[in-house]
Amino acid sequence: MKKFFSFILKGIIIIVVLAVVLDYGYTQIYLQSQNRGKIDYIYNSQGRQYDVVILGSSRANNHFVSELFEEKGLKTFNFGMSGGHLFEADLLLKLMIERNYKIKNLIVEVDLNLSNDHRAEGIAAKFLPYLHDSSLIKTHFQNEADFASLYYIPFYRYIKFDSQIGFREMFFNGIHKKTSHLENLGYHPLLTNKKGNMKNDLTNLKPLLKNKYYEDIKRICLEQNIRIIPIMTPMCENTKGIQYFDKVKKAYPEIHNYENAVIEDNYFSSCGHMNDAGSRKFTKIIINDFF
Repeated sequence: MKKFFSFILKGIIIIVVLAVVLDYGYTQIYLQSQNRGKIDYIYNSQGRQYDVVILGSSRANNHFVSELFEEKGLKTFNFGMSGGHLFEADLLLKLMIERNYKIKNLIVEVDLNLSNDHRAEGIAAKFLPYLHDSSLIKTHFQNEADFASLYYIPFYRYIKFDSQIGFREMFFNGIHKKTSHLENLGYHPLLTNKKGNMKNDLTNLKPLLKNKYYEDIKRICLEQNIRIIPIMTPMCENTKGIQYFDKVKKAYPEIHNYENAVIEDNYFSSCGHMNDAGSRKFTKIIINDFF
């Protein structure tokens, strides 16, 4: 029996040591990465200067053409992330400030994601390699239900979110394989002629009266003397429950409603995402109105 328990104990020790070593190794590789995605591009950088920074979900990533701002002499980067929520946008801005970024104007797409204050699992996971290296990221995740297991169990976060930060992604980071996320100054054009779903239903969507992450973004901008431009971006003509945008405007009067700035279906790739032609038309409107 003693031999059995000794064998089990040795096995547990080996597993724990291996987990610690793997955790350390994976993390060190991520700490050397700077060209796979927008999070590591920010995390492993210092002191960049921008006239315009864009934050939000895919409705920012696909809708604001950085090149058009640059043509007006405005140094710009689109940090919108497909699938992202305001949880991640807030954290990205905090990381930029911590790394001494100088930002004059922040355009933040805040429409549909005002209806929730939880993280987007697939995007939030990409911050987790830095969980032990960054007190800022640790604090941001501290109230999450799974924080203890993510923080205290070595290598657990890499196993749980294998498809986002596991072996494959770690390996590509290790060999510095680039992705398209940083091309076009962060803007991702939807060029395909194939239409996605051209109907949308927002009937059951309600904006939170106080979205804590949006409020945090506003606070940071006030403290850092950053001009914040919160925007609701266009939806296609066949959207049900379009009154959602009126509800947002009522709850947050400072948000600029551009929901109907572009409405024709030929400018959309899907109901909630404009194609490149629509995005260029929309971006020109924003530049004209604010710059």
